[in-house]
Amino acid sequence: MPDTTLPRGGSGRPRLRTAPVTGPVADVLRIVSDPRTPVFVTAHTGGRLRYGYWRQADPAGRAGGCYVALPTDVCEELRATGRIVLGAPVADPGKTTYRVGAARDLVRAAPPARARGHAA
Repeated sequence: MPDTTLPRGGSGRPRLRTAPVTGPVADVLRIVSDPRTPVFVTAHTGGRLRYGYWRQADPAGRAGGCYVALPTDVCEELRATGRIVLGAPVADPGKTTYRVGAARDLVRAAPPARARGHAA
Protein backbone atom coordinates (compact mmCIF):
# COMPACT_ATOMS: atom_id res chain seq x y z
CA MET A 1 0.00 0.00 0.00
CA PRO A 2 1.47 3.42 -0.91
CA ASP A 3 2.43 5.90 1.78
CA THR A 4 -0.16 8.66 1.42
CA THR A 5 -0.08 9.92 4.98
CA LEU A 6 -0.38 13.67 5.34
CA PRO A 7 2.52 15.22 7.25
CA ARG A 8 1.82 16.72 10.65
CA GLY A 9 3.31 20.07 11.51
CA GLY A 10 4.84 21.12 14.81
CA SER A 11 3.83 19.13 17.86
CA GLY A 12 0.84 17.57 16.10
CA ARG A 13 -1.61 19.73 18.06
CA PRO A 14 -3.25 22.47 16.00
CA ARG A 15 -2.81 26.02 17.25
CA LEU A 16 -5.62 28.49 16.73
CA ARG A 17 -4.56 31.95 15.67
CA THR A 18 -6.59 34.81 17.01
CA ALA A 19 -5.55 37.40 14.42
CA PRO A 20 -8.03 37.96 11.57
CA VAL A 21 -7.09 36.51 8.21
CA THR A 22 -6.83 38.50 4.99
CA GLY A 23 -5.90 38.01 1.35
CA PRO A 24 -5.58 34.49 -0.09
CA VAL A 25 -5.92 32.90 3.36
CA ALA A 26 -9.31 34.57 3.84
CA ASP A 27 -10.41 33.54 0.34
CA VAL A 28 -9.55 29.88 0.95
CA LEU A 29 -11.17 29.89 4.40
CA ARG A 30 -14.34 31.41 2.90
CA ILE A 31 -14.50 28.64 0.26
CA VAL A 32 -13.85 25.85 2.77
CA SER A 33 -16.46 27.30 5.16
CA ASP A 34 -19.19 27.37 2.50
CA PRO A 35 -21.33 24.23 3.01
CA ARG A 36 -22.40 24.38 -0.67
CA THR A 37 -18.79 23.91 -1.79
CA PRO A 38 -17.31 20.55 -0.82
CA VAL A 39 -13.52 20.85 -0.69
CA PHE A 40 -11.20 17.84 -0.80
CA VAL A 41 -7.47 17.19 -0.49
CA THR A 42 -5.84 14.33 -2.33
CA ALA A 43 -2.58 12.93 -0.96
CA HIS A 44 -0.82 11.21 -3.85
CA THR A 45 1.84 8.54 -3.59
CA GLY A 46 5.12 10.30 -2.93
CA GLY A 47 3.55 12.96 -0.71
CA ARG A 48 2.17 15.46 -3.27
CA LEU A 49 -0.97 17.19 -1.99
CA ARG A 50 -3.70 18.79 -4.08
CA TYR A 51 -6.55 20.79 -2.50
CA GLY A 52 -9.54 21.64 -4.67
CA TYR A 53 -13.27 21.81 -5.26
CA TRP A 54 -15.79 21.58 -8.10
CA ARG A 55 -17.11 24.95 -9.29
CA GLN A 56 -20.71 24.63 -10.47
CA ALA A 57 -21.75 25.75 -13.91
CA ASP A 58 -22.74 29.39 -14.26
CA PRO A 59 -26.55 29.63 -13.99
CA ALA A 60 -26.61 32.06 -16.92
CA GLY A 61 -24.93 29.43 -19.10
CA ARG A 62 -21.82 31.53 -19.77
CA ALA A 63 -19.42 28.99 -18.24
CA GLY A 64 -19.48 25.26 -17.55
CA GLY A 65 -18.47 23.54 -14.33
CA CYS A 66 -14.80 22.93 -13.68
CA TYR A 67 -12.39 21.62 -11.05
CA VAL A 68 -10.59 24.44 -9.20
CA ALA A 69 -7.31 23.87 -7.39
CA LEU A 70 -6.64 25.79 -4.18
CA PRO A 71 -3.13 26.98 -3.22
CA THR A 72 -1.53 24.13 -1.29
CA ASP A 73 0.72 26.39 0.80
CA VAL A 74 -2.28 28.44 1.99
CA CYS A 75 -4.34 25.33 2.77
CA GLU A 76 -1.45 23.75 4.67
CA GLU A 77 -1.02 26.95 6.69
CA LEU A 78 -4.71 26.85 7.61
CA ARG A 79 -4.44 23.17 8.55
CA ALA A 80 -1.28 23.70 10.62
CA THR A 81 -2.96 26.49 12.58
CA GLY A 82 -6.10 24.45 13.22
CA ARG A 83 -8.49 26.53 11.09
CA ILE A 84 -9.31 23.65 8.73
CA VAL A 85 -9.55 19.95 9.50
CA LEU A 86 -9.61 16.74 7.48
CA GLY A 87 -12.42 14.21 7.47
CA ALA A 88 -12.25 10.43 7.18
CA PRO A 89 -9.86 9.11 4.52
CA VAL A 90 -10.97 7.34 1.35
CA ALA A 91 -8.04 5.23 0.15
CA ASP A 92 -7.47 4.25 -3.48
CA PRO A 93 -4.37 2.64 -5.00
CA GLY A 94 -1.89 5.49 -5.28
CA LYS A 95 -3.84 8.18 -3.42
CA THR A 96 -5.95 8.99 -0.38
CA THR A 97 -8.68 11.63 -0.43
CA TYR A 98 -10.02 13.57 2.57
CA ARG A 99 -12.95 15.96 2.89
CA VAL A 100 -11.75 19.36 4.13
CA GLY A 101 -13.83 21.45 6.49
CA ALA A 102 -13.56 24.54 8.64
CA ALA A 103 -12.67 23.68 12.23
CA ARG A 104 -15.54 25.75 13.62
CA ASP A 105 -18.02 23.78 11.47
CA LEU A 106 -16.71 20.50 12.85
CA VAL A 107 -17.16 21.71 16.43
CA ARG A 108 -20.68 22.94 15.68
CA ALA A 109 -21.65 19.59 14.14
CA ALA A 110 -20.21 17.47 16.95
CA PRO A 111 -22.78 15.66 19.09
CA PRO A 112 -23.20 16.92 22.65
CA ALA A 113 -20.96 15.28 25.22
CA ARG A 114 -22.66 12.84 27.55
CA ALA A 115 -22.69 13.85 31.18
CA ARG A 116 -20.82 11.50 33.47
CA GLY A 117 -22.71 10.32 36.44
CA HIS A 118 -24.38 7.40 38.06
CA ALA A 119 -27.42 5.70 36.66
CA ALA A 120 -30.59 6.55 38.51
